[in-house]
Formats: sequence, structure tokens, C-alpha cells
Amino acid sequence: MRFLTRSLVALFLGAMALGLLAVAGGMVRSTLEARAARQDPPRVARERVFAARVVTVEPGAVAPVLSAFGEVVSRRTLELRATAAGRILTLADGFEEGAPVSAGQVLVRLDPADAEAARDLVRADLARAEDELADARRALELSHLDRAEAESQADIRRRAFERQQGLAERGVGTAATVEDAELAYAAARASVIARRQAEAAAQARVATAETALDRQRITLDEAERRVADTTVTASFDGVLSDTNAVAGGQVSMNERLASVIDPDALEVSFRLSTAQYLRLLDARGALVPARAEIGLEMGGAEITSPGTLTRVAPSVGAGQSGRLVYAAIDAPRGFRPGDFVTVRITEPVLPDVAMVPAAAVDSTGGVLVLGDDDRLEAARVEVVRRQGDTVLIRAPALTGRDIVAARNPLLGVGIRVRPQRDQSAAAIPEAPELVVLDPDRRAALIARVSANTMMPEGVRSRILAQLEQEQVPARLIERLEQGGGRPRQGG
Repeated sequence: MRFLTRSLVALFLGAMALGLLAVAGGMVRSTLEARAARQDPPRVARERVFAARVVTVEPGAVAPVLSAFGEVVSRRTLELRATAAGRILTLADGFEEGAPVSAGQVLVRLDPADAEAARDLVRADLARAEDELADARRALELSHLDRAEAESQADIRRRAFERQQGLAERGVGTAATVEDAELAYAAARASVIARRQAEAAAQARVATAETALDRQRITLDEAERRVADTTVTASFDGVLSDTNAVAGGQVSMNERLASVIDPDALEVSFRLSTAQYLRLLDARGALVPARAEIGLEMGGAEITSPGTLTRVAPSVGAGQSGRLVYAAIDAPRGFRPGDFVTVRITEPVLPDVAMVPAAAVDSTGGVLVLGDDDRLEAARVEVVRRQGDTVLIRAPALTGRDIVAARNPLLGVGIRVRPQRDQSAAAIPEAPELVVLDPDRRAALIARVSANTMMPEGVRSRILAQLEQEQVPARLIERLEQGGGRPRQGG
């Protein structure tokens, strides 16, 4: 009986479960049929809006800055060469690379024995030439007296002849007496002629002796110069470079011993393209004395100095192009010949131009302008100058309008954008800020740099030279004060 009851309950529960499953299946089926029967509503497409950074075109007067790389060279260099072969007797104290020298200082002295012996021989020959000249002058004076005496005797013979002629005309004298007087007069005239020839020979002897004396004097000057050439001196204040001499060494004629460089007379040579060079010419085709800034980067700090364009190379070297231009360095403290520097030249001011990012203008001068409803429009501008990451354009029709600062393939005409304005995008980069230090602050910075033993000697000397200038870059001061006297690496 209990078994039957349990069986009926189980059968009832199974039937109920099957019923519920059937009901659920029917509900699912009806739902799917209703969804399939219902027509889907049409979808509405939404316009895609891109974010774009824009800048405002604001024309004005801009002085373009032309950047180039160059090398520091010396404008005043003296090569010390041996003017005669011989042995180096002595060298100046501190004759070494980088040693300072002063004008007139004797740097190298060669053995002067041979040159002094040759000079003494020339002096002996000069004394002999002086004696010869004195003897010739005395002979000339005697020839003058001899000629005068001969002329006096000839005058006496002439008067005697004239007297005998007078006596013969009056019948007192004889013809033989007249002939004897005439013969004596003729002999006196011949004697005068002989004395004049002797006088001329004496004068020629004096001239020859004077010429020989002049030659001996010239020879003596040359011998004195050879003796003086045994000492090599510096003609101006500077520093030694490329020293190649040792005491006791044997040198040959014209052998290079060292060079003297004037550290206060430096310039930088840099090469420009022909188009860049033409922008620095005036109406007559001459190079304008444009101002420039020479910068030397060293470990995050930079030494700068003003400069001026001075000249251009007269010819283009083989295999080269463009023009080689030179600029004088006004404040060369800290610079050395051979330094690789950056030259920033300020060109003449261009009116009515705007400075925008270089990515805003394509290769054909096209830009994307922000129009009504923030949609992009195409426009053309005149590209005046490209410099680094910026470009100078001239577009009077776009004054005050916004253009896309950086073009990309997603942006085009008719595209709607969400403008993002960055006021600094079109700002003209400012020159490095220079600060005039008071004496206490300058002394503190110099002491901090001098006490830093971790800093390389070359970097220390250049930073000290920069700190001694009247105006010091603010960036250098900030890094020194924050870094404890050691410049930070990187830009």
C-alpha cells in the first residue's frame, strides 16, 4: 500500500515537470516567432568627429634664424720654424702644449757658433773694404794735386810760347826759339791729359771701393740676421700648439717647431647652401654684417658668444657645394680651435609673415583651414622660409583664422573636427634668457664649480669662462644651483 502511494506521487511529479517544460517551450517559440515577425527599425548613421590641434594665423614682422654647424678656427696663428739647420741649444721654460707665451719671448735658441763665425769673417772683410776705400780716396786727392800742378806748368809754357811769338814778330827772336817754346807747350798739354786720365782712374777706384764696401755691409747685415735667426721668438701673446722640439735635438732648415695661437682672435667657419647664402647678401651682392650667436654644447650646458659675419671664401673647394662663410667670435673665452659649434644667424626682418608648425603645411603649400561648423577647408599659402620645426608663411586671406597644426591621413576637406587650441604652438621661440649676476652670486657659482672634483677639467674651464662673462644664460645658472655645481646630462 505504501509502495503504491509513493509510485503515484512520483508519477504525478514527473507529469507536472513535463507539463512545465512544454509550457516553457511554447513561450520560447512564441517569443522567437514574434521577434521574427517584428520588422527592424532603420539605423541612423552618426558622423565621426576627430580631435585636431589648430593654430591661429597671426602675421607680423619676423626675423628668421638660420642655423648651421661650423668649426672654430684661429684668425691669428704663427708657425715657429727653424730658419737654419743646427742643434737646439735651449728651450724656453714651459715649452709645451697649451703653455702661454708673451710677445718677444725667446722660445727656441739654436747653436749660433757657425753663424757667429761667418759674421766675424764678414766683419774682417768689411774692415778691409773700408781700408781700400780710404786708400782710394787718398790717391784721388793726390791725383787732384798732380793735375793742378800739370795745368799750372802748361799755363806757364803757354805764356812762354806766346812771348816768343811776340819777340819773333818784332824781329828780336829766332824761329828756333819759337819752335822750342811751342814744343814745350805741347809737352805740357800732354802732361795735363795724362794727369786727368790718372785722376779719372783714381775716381773709378774710389767708386769701386765704395761699391765693395756697400756689398760687405749687406753681407754683414745678412750674417747678423743669420745670427739673429738662431733665436725663435713669439711675435704676439698666445698659447703654444703642436710643439715638436726637444733640447739638444738636431733640426733641419724650415723644420716646424711649434705654433702660437692667439686665443682672443677666433672665428668660426661654416658652410651654407647657395640659397641660404643669397639671403645674406645686400643689394650690391656683398655679404651683410649680420649678427650671429655661436653656441658650444657641453654636457647639458652651453657656452654662447655673439658674433658677426665677416667674409666668405673666394672659391668653392673641389667636391664641395654652397659657400664657406666666416664669422668673428666677439667673446672667445671658453672656445678653442677645432670646437664643433652651432651658429644661429639672425636674417633681415620679413614683414607680414606668420610662423606656424612645419607639419601644418604640405609639400605644395596646402593647409587645412577651420571653417563653419568646425569643418575643414582647403587653402593655399606662400611658403617664405622653412627653419627647423617651423615654417614662415604669407597668407593675407587667412589672417586670424585657425589652421590644422599637424596634418594626418584622417583629416581632409569637409571633415568635422573638435579643435584643440594651443597658444604656444605658433609662438616664436625666444632666445636664451641672459642674466646679469651680482658679484656675490657670481663668486658663489665660481667657487661651487671650482670645488667640484667630479667635473672634467675641460668642462670646468669652459663653465668658468661662461660665468666670467657679463651676461650668463639663466639655464646654466639654474642647473648649477640645483645640481650642486655639476651640470645635468641631457637637454
